[in-house]
Parts: sequence; structure tokens; C-alpha cells
Amino acid sequence: MARPRRIVLLRHGESEGNADDTVYEREPDHALRLTETGLRQAREAGVRLRALFGEERVSAYVSPYRRTHQTFAALGLAQDRVRVREEPRLREQDWGNWQDREDVRLQRAYRDAYGHFFYRFAQGESGADVYDRVGAFLESLYRSFEAPDHPPNVLLVTHGLTMRLFCMRWFHWSVAEFESLSNPGNAEIRMLLLGENGRYSLDRPFERWRTPEPYGRTG
Repeated sequence: MARPRRIVLLRHGESEGNADDTVYEREPDHALRLTETGLRQAREAGVRLRALFGEERVSAYVSPYRRTHQTFAALGLAQDRVRVREEPRLREQDWGNWQDREDVRLQRAYRDAYGHFFYRFAQGESGADVYDRVGAFLESLYRSFEAPDHPPNVLLVTHGLTMRLFCMRWFHWSVAEFESLSNPGNAEIRMLLLGENGRYSLDRPFERWRTPEPYGRTG
């Protein structure tokens, strides 16, 4: 099994929805574009990634959303060293078909109060649903490692919540741990690095906005 030396998680650059939530009244979430700031952020991330990968090969998986495809294109990675695939299981949490800005804000507030893992958007997904499809993707990813010539680098271009849930699934974090962490910023990177002990570790933690709270007592 040729396990990669690093698995790089990259959140897309700033999108139109990040900059102005009224855009959801006019455009579906999957069609939102990067802003000029988002394009700049993606190019800056590309400088870091090109230095990191050097001449090594990369296996890249990209969420099917427009903003993630634009982010990947702006990275400027050498096409002859990158194998890229669109991966629908790495998409953003489905929010349903929203056209009312106040409904968007209200449901986000409900999610914040209820919990990001368990709250299900009307006509959309819960964080738990995203966790399940990320788990299904991981099974496919593990199988790809069986190829003796698998590239030493994996790159996932995805979304903030999906990044946290990927790490939750990989490292077997509890729901309470997941709920205590914040999303990375736009175009931020996290890496899973393969150590000499054969185990992966996160290069740097996600920011924590509160101490994890246990759900009950034992004993």
C-alpha cells in the first residue's frame, strides 16, 4: 500500500455568498463564484502549495461547486503532475432551495443554537449527513492507496464544514469536539502528515471557540 505522505485540505477562497448573503435570493449555492478577494486568496494558496509539492505528483479531488473549481484552477498547479477528479461527496452541506434572505439567516441561527452536527436544514442536510458521505469518500480514498504508484500527495479542495467533518471522521473526534471547533478561513490549509510511526497527525489545530462539553456523566 502506497499511502501518501501528506493529505492537504483546502477551503475555497471567498465566494459571493461569503461577501453578501443576499446573493442567495438570486443564485443557487453551487453556482456562486469567487470574489476578486477569493481569487487572490486562491492564487496565494497556490504559491504555498507549489512550493510544498515541488516536483512531486498530486492526486486532487475537487468539490463540484463553482467556487471550488475556480479555487483549484487559480492554484496554478502543473497539469502534468496532477491527477484531478471532481468528487461530489466533498460538496458543501446542502441547505435546501433558499430564496429568502431572512430565512437563510433564521435557519443559520437555529443551527447555531441546536448544534451544527445534528441540525437539519429544511429540505437540506444535517452535519451528520455530511459526515456519512465524507465517510463513504474515505473508503474510496483508502482503496486508492492500494495502487503501488499512488502519488505522495493528496489534495482536497472543499468547504469549511466538510474539512472539519473529514478530520472528525479520520481522527475519530467526538461530536462535542467537533462542535467546539471553528471553520478555517477562506483558502486556509490544513494537512494530515504521515509520521514515522505510520500514523497521520494534523499539522495545526482548528481554532477552538469553546471547551468541549461532555453530554453526561459516568460512574
